[in-house]
Amino acid sequence: MSVESGVLGVVLERIRASDARLVCVDGPAGSGKTTLAAQLGDALEAPVVHMDDLYEGWAAGPDGGAANLRRWVLDPLAAGERVRYRRFDWVDAAWAEWHEVPPSTYLVVEGCGAAARQVDTLGAFRVWVEADDAERLRRGLERDGQEAREHWLRWMADEAAHYARERTRDRADLRLDGFGELV
Repeated sequence: MSVESGVLGVVLERIRASDARLVCVDGPAGSGKTTLAAQLGDALEAPVVHMDDLYEGWAAGPDGGAANLRRWVLDPLAAGERVRYRRFDWVDAAWAEWHEVPPSTYLVVEGCGAAARQVDTLGAFRVWVEADDAERLRRGLERDGQEAREHWLRWMADEAAHYARERTRDRADLRLDGFGELV
């Protein structure tokens, strides 16, 4: 998914019209969040933190990533402290190097769990990106290979429970479909 310039312009206009400096791009795996976040990061001259770096593999699910986001990124950001996080290496199944997040007017966080309720107190601008399950699974297996199918199916169930509990879609400030169109 790539968001065309007209739609991207609307998204940027809405972000800039808000008081938010934290932009959270959330939605189910395979919906197109990473592509949109890269476009937003470029346009806003903002660093992008990827939730994929904060999950402790497949088993921790979106809730585990959201807890690490809070501990390593959101709490220090709110306190005006240095923001850094440790990247999880999915191949080695271990925590890897630390990444420093440079100070910036905006910070973009993308991934499943990026707009959990914990960001509401920080005045985040929440963008929801969605695609149907079949399309998401197709994209995921194209990227990760057929051997990841069982992981994907379990993850899809975990994220559905997370989103039902968090009501992330309902709380979003803006919604896009997985093909870059406003919903």
